[in-house]
Parts: sequence; C-alpha cells; structure tokens
Amino acid sequence: MDEEKGAQDGNIHTPSAPPTNAGNSPPDLITAGNLVKANFDAKRAAENERSMTLMQALKIYPKAVGWSVLLSSTLIMEGYDLALLGSLYASPEFNKKYGILGPGGKYLVPASWQSALSNGARAGEVIGLLVNGVVSERYGYRKTMVASLFAMILFIFILFFAPNVQVLVVGEVFCGIPWGIFQTLSTAYASEVCPVVLRPYLTTFVNMCWVIGQFFAAGVNRASVERPDQWAYRIPFGVQWVWPVPILLGCLFAPDSPWWHVRRGDSAGARKALQRLTSEGDTSFDLDETIAMIEHTNELEKSLSSGTSYRDCFRGTDLRRTEIVCCVWLVQTLCGTNLMGYFAYFCVQAGLPTVHSFDLSLGQYALGLIGTMGSWFLMAKAGRRTIYFTGLCVLFTVLIIVGSLSFAPSDNSAAKWAIGAMLIAFTFIYDFTVGPVTYSFVAELSSTRLKAKTIVLARSLYNISNIVINVLTNYQLGTTAWNWGARSAYFWAGTCLVSTVWVFFRLPEPKGRTYGELDLLFEHRVPARMFKHTKVDPYAHGLQIGEFKDKEIEVLDDKSM
Repeated sequence: MDEEKGAQDGNIHTPSAPPTNAGNSPPDLITAGNLVKANFDAKRAAENERSMTLMQALKIYPKAVGWSVLLSSTLIMEGYDLALLGSLYASPEFNKKYGILGPGGKYLVPASWQSALSNGARAGEVIGLLVNGVVSERYGYRKTMVASLFAMILFIFILFFAPNVQVLVVGEVFCGIPWGIFQTLSTAYASEVCPVVLRPYLTTFVNMCWVIGQFFAAGVNRASVERPDQWAYRIPFGVQWVWPVPILLGCLFAPDSPWWHVRRGDSAGARKALQRLTSEGDTSFDLDETIAMIEHTNELEKSLSSGTSYRDCFRGTDLRRTEIVCCVWLVQTLCGTNLMGYFAYFCVQAGLPTVHSFDLSLGQYALGLIGTMGSWFLMAKAGRRTIYFTGLCVLFTVLIIVGSLSFAPSDNSAAKWAIGAMLIAFTFIYDFTVGPVTYSFVAELSSTRLKAKTIVLARSLYNISNIVINVLTNYQLGTTAWNWGARSAYFWAGTCLVSTVWVFFRLPEPKGRTYGELDLLFEHRVPARMFKHTKVDPYAHGLQIGEFKDKEIEVLDDKSM
C-alpha cells in the first residue's frame, strides 16, 4: 500500500541505506528507535543546511571560513610561480642568465628549455597529487599540509641559488610536489568544513588565491624587470619565502575535517572538529544532528559503492563522476588559459615594449581578482552550469577576435594594443565564470568517500594536459620555433569550442544540493540537463525527475524494488 501511495504521489521509495550509529553505542545495542532518531536528525540537519542563508552560515561557521581561507592561501604560491615563469621569459636579465644568444642579438631561453621549466613544475605536481591521495586520507589534512609547507620552504632554496637552467628545472620539479598537494587538499578541505551555502564561495576562493599569486608575480616582476643585475630574477624567486612560514604556523592549530573523522569511524573526533569549526551557543545549529547527517551520507555512499581505492573511481556510478570532474578541470586548459600565463611574453612577441607588457599584466590580474569576486554574486543568482557554459561561449568569441587582429600590418600599433586589451578581457571573463566555478564543480560532484582520490585523478590529468599545452604554447609563441604569435589564439578557439559542446551534454547542475542528494542523482543516472529540475529526498529514499519546469514530471522506475 505504501508503495502504491508513493507512486501516486510521484515518489518512488527505495530500500533504506545501511543503519548508522549516530552516537557512541555499540552496534549490538542499537534499537529501532535509535535508527529512526538518527535518520530524523540527519534529515533535519540537511533541511536546515539547505535553508540556511549566507549570513546565518557566516554566523555559525566563521571559524570554518577562516581555516579554509588559510589552507587555500597556499595556492597563492603556485599561482605566483607559474605566472612568474611566463613573465620572466620577457626579462632581459633572466634570459641572459639562463638563455642563449639568439639570431637577433638578444638572449632568449630556447622553447625546449621553456617547456622543461614549465613542465618540470607540472611533473612534480603530479607526484604531489598522487602522494596526497594516499597520505591525506591516512594522516589527515592538517599533518599533510604542515609537512608540505616545510618541504616548500626548503625547495625554494634550489630556485633562488640555481646556477644554470638545468638546476632551475630540478628546483621546479621539487617545488611542484608540495604544490600538487596544495591543489587538491585545499579544495577538498574547503568543501567539507562548510555548509551548502558557503561551499561555492570557499571552493572558488581557491581560484582567487591563484589570481592573487599571479597579480603579485606581475607586480614583483614589474618592479625588478629594469634592474641591470642578477636581482632582476633573484628577488622574484626569493619573494616565495614570504608565504609558507605564516601559513605553516597557522596550520599547526587547524582542525581536521569532520568528514575525514567519520570516514575513519571516529565520531568523537568528528564532533570535536565540528565544535572547532562552528560558533558556540547558537540555538539554530545542532551539532549532533550535523554529525548524524555526515554519518548518514557516509553510510549511503558505502551502500552505493563500498570501496575507497583509486580503482573504485572507475566503477559503477563513480565512473561518471570521475569523468565529469576530470573533464571540468581539463576544460580549464583547453579554453585558452595558457595565453594568460604568458601574457607579458605574448605581448612582447606581439610587438609591445617590455615595460608596457608588464603594466598590462598588472591590469590583467587586477581585473581577474575583481572577476573572481564578481563570480560569488553571480553564483548566488545563476546556476553553475549556466555560468560555465556562457563563459566558454564568450571566451571562444574573444579568442577569434585575438586571432583576427594578428593579420593587421606589423606597424599597426593600435592592433597590438587591441590584442593586449582583448587578453585582459579574456582574463576577466575567465575569472568571472569558468575559473572559479571549476573548483565548485570539482568539490561538489565527487563522492565524499572518494573525494580526495577523484580530485587527485582530475588534477593529475589537468597537469599532464598542461605539460602538452605548455610545449605547444612555447613553440607557438617562440620566435625561434613556429612563431605563430597572436594567431595561436585560433588554435585555442577550436579546443574551446570542443569544450563547450562537452559541457552542454555532460555537465550537471549541483547548485543547492547536499552530498546525499547528489549521490542519489548519480545513482539513478539522471541526465545532466535534468539535474536542476529533479526532486530527490535521500532520507525518504524517493526520487522525482522533471526534464523542464514547464513539462510534466516523469517518475523514474526503481530497478532495485
């Protein structure tokens, strides 16, 4: 009778998730009343979290915001160095130290060594990512972060004192290892210590840290590029010591994620961590109910996919989630973002004076910061999928314009300035849409039990693709190689178009969803374009699917009944 009533109501009732022990009672003492209460507490916590406003969340979770911002700020170092390299290729003293005398009488770092430097960091990041996938899940986020920051302090010495380009490459490889750890750890931590309403802000703050690092790199380079000695490049490398020491001191006192404690079966540790992440005395927040929700979601995911190894990322419904998370990050490299990292170098090759190129790069990253902050307001109004798709369409248009401007005569200075202006616009649009929203997708669309490993796989693919793309970009822009100049934008317009098509058909909308809801949406293989209009209750275990708002709701038959 209940099943017939559920069908008439438009709900399909599925078997309950495995029992959860929301308290500390031994499994053999759990009663039916305990199970009902745990499920009720979990559902109430999920409803409260979903209805929580931004101001309420900030009032309850101010400490979680602070700790997440602290850990995410490690990405400033990576953004700084990767932008630093691209800018240093336009520095005369850097080229004189690490390059060779070119045919035009100027010193240049050959395209092959430019690729080695950029790809050395990427190769090190892949190693760091693989290490993090195992270490952070075993020892926790805090201990992993502290060890990585200590290693970062040591590895910067290699960059600062590198006597030749070969040693500089080695330094980039070693520095890449902690950078790889920072990439995934900060995103996973931000997604697990905050409620649904704060999740997009804290995960996209990771992108802001990248832009902050890029902005500082441009500013430091601009201040030192005209120096006639070795400090023109040693000062930019030495500035990297500014970040890790204060962050390390703060991370010594950071709490681990309550989700990590629950995955290890430590309910008491999860409760203690959640206490350190939230405000005391707020009557609108119940600590025990939130722990019950975390445990319920963990048990639900165990019932859907019990494993937590890398192999499990490619099994069942997790295969689709892994594909989406990997491709979302891959789109970041395929939409032409590499031109931003080589902005000053790109402008020099386009014919702009070196100093003016650095001036433009400062404006570029300043607008990037404004764009990332603007994306926070945009995500409060529009869905992540809509923002992402629209951003790619606009980026495609900008790349076509940049490529077309390259056909202007070589003595047309207006066209060269227009190229610089369009690349600045590209940065703003990217950091307003695709850049920050990527981190929200990555954090939300992977399952909580496989989050660290899914993000590791996605970021590894991102870094491997960057190795290929760095080689292509260096040869495209290098005057001693293909010398495409601004026409290389046509190539990236093509890859951007392919990315746009994939997003339209494969990328779902996670806005406003709890992790339990997303688990059931993937379990029932809901099409990407129907995620937004699907009604799901992981506590009543029912599912409704509606393709569009103005169409009838179609009820999905449950094959498990």
